[in-house]
Amino acid sequence: MSFTTRPTLQGTFGMVSSTHWLASQSAMAVLEDGGNAYDAAVAAGFVLHVVEPHLNGPAGEVPIILAPAGGEVRVLCGQGVAPAGATIAHYRGLGLDLVPGTGPLAAAVPGAFDAWMLLLRDHGTRSLADVMKYAIGYAEDGHPPVERVGETVESVRALFETEWPSSAEVYLPGGKAPRPGELFRNPALAATWRRLLAEVSGETGRVAQIEAARRVWRSGFIAEALVRQARRPTMDTSGHRHTGTLTATDLASWSASYEAPATYDWRGWTLCKAGPWSQGPVLLQQLALLPPQLPRYGSAEYVHLLVEGCKLAMADREAWYGDAAEVPLDELLSPEYNAERRALIGHKASSELRPGSPGGRTPMISGHAREVADGEPGFDALALPGAGEPTVARAAGEPEVARDGGTRGDTCHLDVVDRWGNMVAATPSGGWLQSNPVVPELGFPLGTRLQMAWLDEGLPNSLTPGRRPRTTLTPSLALRDGVPVMAFGTPGGDQQDQWQTHFFLAVALRAEVRGGLDLQGAIDAPNWHNDSFPSSFHPRGMRPGSLTVESRTDGAVVEELRRRGHDVQVAEAWSEGRLCAVARDPETGVLSAAANPRGMQGYAVGR
Repeated sequence: MSFTTRPTLQGTFGMVSSTHWLASQSAMAVLEDGGNAYDAAVAAGFVLHVVEPHLNGPAGEVPIILAPAGGEVRVLCGQGVAPAGATIAHYRGLGLDLVPGTGPLAAAVPGAFDAWMLLLRDHGTRSLADVMKYAIGYAEDGHPPVERVGETVESVRALFETEWPSSAEVYLPGGKAPRPGELFRNPALAATWRRLLAEVSGETGRVAQIEAARRVWRSGFIAEALVRQARRPTMDTSGHRHTGTLTATDLASWSASYEAPATYDWRGWTLCKAGPWSQGPVLLQQLALLPPQLPRYGSAEYVHLLVEGCKLAMADREAWYGDAAEVPLDELLSPEYNAERRALIGHKASSELRPGSPGGRTPMISGHAREVADGEPGFDALALPGAGEPTVARAAGEPEVARDGGTRGDTCHLDVVDRWGNMVAATPSGGWLQSNPVVPELGFPLGTRLQMAWLDEGLPNSLTPGRRPRTTLTPSLALRDGVPVMAFGTPGGDQQDQWQTHFFLAVALRAEVRGGLDLQGAIDAPNWHNDSFPSSFHPRGMRPGSLTVESRTDGAVVEELRRRGHDVQVAEAWSEGRLCAVARDPETGVLSAAANPRGMQGYAVGR
């Protein structure tokens, strides 16, 4: 057994893994109190809104994959749609070529809150007050913030003080940014949740109260405040003040919803992902592109194969994924198509964006994406401020925030499995404190997910009212011989399905530990990513041929990758990936969990 930073936890009662220890422990407290995995996940989700406000918020979004004990795997879509007024013509009329990366013009209909409510209503057992008390406590009484919260706030201090005063009121109280070791409070958020609970308390029964909370969010005092904020002129990454398009009708008419997962079978495993309105099928395509015989795990040939396969899958994401057109997913995952695509992987690294033609269709690429893919001289959009979620991972894997107010947000993740065998994976994101002003009446901001949609007509991911912008958020759930055995995921924007593919293969190909899956070993293994495709985040750049590896990667492997033509950048030793995972052995009932040591923030708990 190889050395790992932590043990893979094992037990029989319940397991939680998330990107923040307070969320993990709050979820575990729910399990200890008799709640199930879904109660625990909702509690953890609301805690993440409080303790990682630079990474997610209630008005952001969350895709959730759930496997009820003895039931079918389902995807719960908490990705809101573009408002009715969010037309390409409207944005072009404002002189924009891209949706801004910040501000109300980038706000989709908020999706996270309603998704959490549906999960609690349909699969939970606890009351709304039971699961929200942990988040309310941390917002009201305070919590010691992680360093990145304060660093993020300091980086946008000037923006807050000159343009976004409601954000300064929450995150610069007395002129001071949140500091580690000092309690930070968000009384406005605590007051919002307390008022919500008070307004629904007159309803009789758990479900009736949850439904009443959904109405308050969609048409009550919360909806009214969100719409008022959307109509306030706000400075964004375009350098101008704009109002958003969100209306009361948009909020009232949208609901989170369930759907079947996209799946792919590989060597006795079945991988379940959200559909191609997310980037989830990219993981499935990467598996479909693998040859029957794989090179030695961790070798240069192995890394090269995965990087080149990822480039092909991501090129297909760019051409074919979205919610504004039908996606030929069956053809994209077919053996014939992938045999043809696999033949494109040669000995040398490719620097081209090469989408395929499933079923003979002609791939459709945005004009901006073509420009960056063609490598306009001197244009490296990923080096510009405001490039969205981290495109070059740092040691903590968390946001970069530019001095001019351009921001890079990131994401959270949580997984839970309980003693009954219920399993859930969720990736909350959006509604970042640095991406939109705090709604003064509520204590949290709107999201910015519309920045992922293109302002070109006729693309699968064109900005389209009533349709979801293609999201990078992509939790995973794996079955073994048809039985759910593992839930996992990671923050990281465009890197998410790269890191998750590497993690899954490490689990599937490496030795077991203590009779179970080596989750911690797979998380700790040196990781990597490439940026050879258009970023999902403003200003939508790419680095053709790039490959970023951790410095723990064997030097001989790095040199061989360079000989093969990869533009290898060696990053810090623990900088790639922020994975979480839980698992259950269906034969023994043994549960396991592991969490990422990078950033010194993620934790797994259980017994």
